[in-house]
Amino acid sequence: MSQAKTTLRPRGTARALGALLALAPLPAARAAAPAAAGASVPTVQERLGHPASARLLVIHADDLGMAHSVNRATFEALEKGWITSASILVPCPWFPEAARWARAHPGADLGIHLALNSEWTGFRWGPVSGAAAVPSLLDADGYLPLVETTVVNQAKVADVERELRAQVDRARAAGVGLSHLDSHMGTLFRSQALFDVYRRLGEAYGLPLLMERLGARGGSESPLVPGPQADALVDRVVSMEPGVTSAGWRAAYEKMLAPLPPGVYQLIVHLAYDDDEMRGATSDHPDWGAAWRQSDFDLVRSAWFADFLRGQGFIRVKWSDLARARRASPAR
Repeated sequence: MSQAKTTLRPRGTARALGALLALAPLPAARAAAPAAAGASVPTVQERLGHPASARLLVIHADDLGMAHSVNRATFEALEKGWITSASILVPCPWFPEAARWARAHPGADLGIHLALNSEWTGFRWGPVSGAAAVPSLLDADGYLPLVETTVVNQAKVADVERELRAQVDRARAAGVGLSHLDSHMGTLFRSQALFDVYRRLGEAYGLPLLMERLGARGGSESPLVPGPQADALVDRVVSMEPGVTSAGWRAAYEKMLAPLPPGVYQLIVHLAYDDDEMRGATSDHPDWGAAWRQSDFDLVRSAWFADFLRGQGFIRVKWSDLARARRASPAR
């Protein structure tokens, strides 16, 4: 989930969002396995045929469809099994290429990265619905807003639901088979009204939602809900944070992943080439920019990363696997 990608956003806002979304690994003090919920309730791991002590990992690439460079890297990573899942930014200019690839790879695990923001100052996109249909979702320049707080402050719920349904419907009409829904920049986790729309979309389309059982994305650390959500399929989302040099990339991932206790996790990566296209699109901010995405791409395709995950005993899973666990849930 890309965050804080523009120099127009104060770094204080980015820090606040980082605190809200709580991307850090699970502290040792909170290392209780999901099985602690009770022996009579099978964990997600158990519903998928693994022991409760297993660590399941969705390796997920955000922002497919944003740019050709993103698509090239993400397609290769999916085809070669370096990642297990990705989600698509339907309003972005390279969505048609992503849809064409999806039709040619019907087994690919793809979701919709539901977007209410267009965060790069020199590379913008507008709503799928059209400006006249969702006026409260536009900024002064006629694009989706740069920052999440603008959406929270001005968006009307009816416009939000209309636009997000249009994004899902466009992907389905283009022949994209969908495995899940998630939220670009975490915007849908920033108010109760937006979170309620997110919930309704999952029910309406019969798709699992990215929510954290323990984190701030609808989980026990969220200010919007009273505690862990029984239908959350992921315990916590982990992702690289700003401040790490390319030389420290491997060490940062090792530090992030190695301490995780038994559970189900989504590792979010952002893939692309550090080429002219990406440097132009992300020129005003290094965080989640061209060099960042090249570092993530180099990481996931490295022999070191494959060996590290194998040595740690992580079991790679897809959202289509988690959907099976959702159908097997005692609550359903």
